[in-house]
Amino acid sequence: MKIEIITTKNEALKETGFGAIKACNSVLDSINLMGHGTILNVCQTREQLNDVVKRKPDLVILAVKYIVTPNEETIWLSEFFEKEGINFSGSLKETLMFDSDKVLAKSYLKEKSISTARYFTAIPGQYTRDYDIPINYPLFLKPSDAANGNGVDEFSFVNNFAEFESKVSSLHKLYGIPVLVEEYLEGQEFTVAMIKTKNGDLLVSSVEVIPPKAKNGIRILGQKVVESKPERLKIIEDDIVVQRVKKLAIDVYMDLGIRDYARIDIKSNASGQCFFMEANLVPGMTNGSSYFTKAFEMELGLSYEEVIGLIVDEGISRVL
Repeated sequence: MKIEIITTKNEALKETGFGAIKACNSVLDSINLMGHGTILNVCQTREQLNDVVKRKPDLVILAVKYIVTPNEETIWLSEFFEKEGINFSGSLKETLMFDSDKVLAKSYLKEKSISTARYFTAIPGQYTRDYDIPINYPLFLKPSDAANGNGVDEFSFVNNFAEFESKVSSLHKLYGIPVLVEEYLEGQEFTVAMIKTKNGDLLVSSVEVIPPKAKNGIRILGQKVVESKPERLKIIEDDIVVQRVKKLAIDVYMDLGIRDYARIDIKSNASGQCFFMEANLVPGMTNGSSYFTKAFEMELGLSYEEVIGLIVDEGISRVL
């Protein structure tokens, strides 16, 4: 089969994706081990995408959701290749929007009766005193459209109005959009990796994520932690917790209309109730460190190459 991997120069992107070129090369090597002819494309223009279409690959693996061209045109890859009749990996654009917009995902799932942490959005000056804020402290603030811990640090955890105002101001200045404000959940943090196999089965692996403590004593999975990787992944030992986490992740997978694969982040409160936090629909694929592949390795014993193989087999099954 002819397979092409599509990525872009994504250093400036604050979106989810497979990762740097090193991660894409690891995916490339794994697919080549399966005996397929594979090309890695770093695309920045519509013309480069048109060249891919002309080669008529059997499957394109989308390592990012979209590219931004030099003239600042945003091209969603799933939408582009769907219109061109080219088979592609991952979800459709309307589903990928739930990855790019955390508020959209939370509001949509809330309508589906999925447990999500209470939240609201804020811009500088919108709230002028404590009494106006709809959720009690402590609160947790983060960008509504960023991933990989961007914009999250020890100051994301706020206990009073001065801290709230300061973090809203800094995030809005940096990202230019309303800030997502959530109730702080003091329980465990989980991530759930999911792949639909070519036979239609859904493989689900869940692990606990244990970030290091910040200076304020709170465990925060922020940008510095994501980049330096000091956090720990741990097998969930409590069967009841495993069932609770996986059921929530599967419900999210089904309700959002996810296709092929995803990584769902979940957090619990002090009493152990689980809440949806966000969906990563183009999860990291860095060999040896990405949560998506590590979760399958830790719980199901699948190697990195086997995980990539499952993704490829599911994609190819659509053209066989």
